[in-house]
Amino acid sequence: MHRSRSFRRLDRVTPKKRHVIHYERKAASLPHCAICGKELNGIPSKSNPKGKSLRSNARIFGGVLCADCASRVIKLASRIENGELRLTDISIRDKEYVLQMVSH
Repeated sequence: MHRSRSFRRLDRVTPKKRHVIHYERKAASLPHCAICGKELNGIPSKSNPKGKSLRSNARIFGGVLCADCASRVIKLASRIENGELRLTDISIRDKEYVLQMVSH
């Protein structure tokens, strides 16, 4: 169990001057936006034991993209549907999420 790297190793000295290794789980990091890497607001850390619906936002791309990137993807998808843009004009990072929007 302790051979995985999900446990931190802590060197400790006991009161009898023995060197022992204590193991503890690493702290979970905050979720980040999949496009820009900014920390997502309104979402608790991954170690939160609540259900999935309480861990992410209910809006489209909630818990995956930040508000700025989500609004940009929605705008790009609507421009593609209206024929103002082509898929080749979009950056590679945005393309996956724009395709999801267009397919719905």
